[in-house]
Amino acid sequence: MAVVDPRSGFVSLVAGASSSRLPVAVPTLPTADEVLPYLRRIDASGWYSNFGPLVRELEARLASRFAHPTEVVTVANGTLGLTLALQALDLPRGGLCAIPSWTFVATAHAVRMAGLTPWFVDVEPEGGQLTPDLLSEVLPRAPGPVVAAMPVSVMGRPVSVESWVAFREATGLPVILDAAAGFDAVHDATVPVMVSLHATKALGIGEGAFLATRDPVLARRWRALTNFAFMGDRTARFPATNAKLSEYAAAVGLAALEIWPDTRNRYIAAARRLRIALSDEPRVCFQPGWGLDWISSTCLVSLPEGSAEDVGMALARAEVETRRWWGQGCHAAPAFADCPADRLAATRRLADSSLGLPFFAHMQPEHINRVARALKLALNSPVGEGTPT
Repeated sequence: MAVVDPRSGFVSLVAGASSSRLPVAVPTLPTADEVLPYLRRIDASGWYSNFGPLVRELEARLASRFAHPTEVVTVANGTLGLTLALQALDLPRGGLCAIPSWTFVATAHAVRMAGLTPWFVDVEPEGGQLTPDLLSEVLPRAPGPVVAAMPVSVMGRPVSVESWVAFREATGLPVILDAAAGFDAVHDATVPVMVSLHATKALGIGEGAFLATRDPVLARRWRALTNFAFMGDRTARFPATNAKLSEYAAAVGLAALEIWPDTRNRYIAAARRLRIALSDEPRVCFQPGWGLDWISSTCLVSLPEGSAEDVGMALARAEVETRRWWGQGCHAAPAFADCPADRLAATRRLADSSLGLPFFAHMQPEHINRVARALKLALNSPVGEGTPT
């Protein structure tokens, strides 16, 4: 595992790991000194949880990032956020929730925890997004009643909210957007949205997430679901849980927002350098707009069909870490073997051609050049021959 000096960008590795290995990700969180003023505010207020002043301030600052008046509710983590977002809709238990198989397993876990059944559907072949048109096309062959849809922002890529609003109006199906990695790109909550604040995300606080909506009634129910279904008193009105964000997590979040402009600039600079370093390799395709119009904490590239495993192994021999973030897709996980799935041809192709490259906010030019050199050698080497250096 790597650690990074957040100001110098120097990357080092913990004891027991190879000192020359380039990690696939290094979190960027505020330093202790940057968090300290908010910790002092906690000391002064004596308020540690239960929607304290720092949580309320964090929610207000997150809400201000949206284009329209928006309600924000923080939660303990993104998986719980998706679960509660679905539970708030009071959907028929066991009903199908349409989700792409091309996503992290948290999406499917949340559907199950909400009492629904994941129905895995396919995505567009290039970008890997589930679109309203694709879902509308397969709805007639659903294996049971579909009660909701949960599209996913692929590694933070922007999603057309307007098109999902139109889908919701045309079908009557509620839609929740899983934008776990989409902090930088999400500015419209006309369709309710969840954004993760996990340490691995562009804006990280350790563990946490937030839900956003333009519907204040829905937001009020979300908040009650995070706090035992209390609504201003001590009466539990419906089944709920405890998923509140603490003041300590909010302190990290407020400090992270203070440095976000600098953090974002560093991500953008690193992404553009990486794009330039690989600009002469047409077999490597970045997500549309990544590092130009929007940014995330991960770099997902598309490679020649079927080559992801071999290229990843070649880079591993060069001690450049990669990650097949979503494996073969959720449908392939044993936890969801009993869930229905539609035809998943595009998902299977993406799984065999997508690879996560090393990327972090404080990535230095020598790291970028090393990734580009190793990747080009891997693509140009016959399978099983040679070790890029």
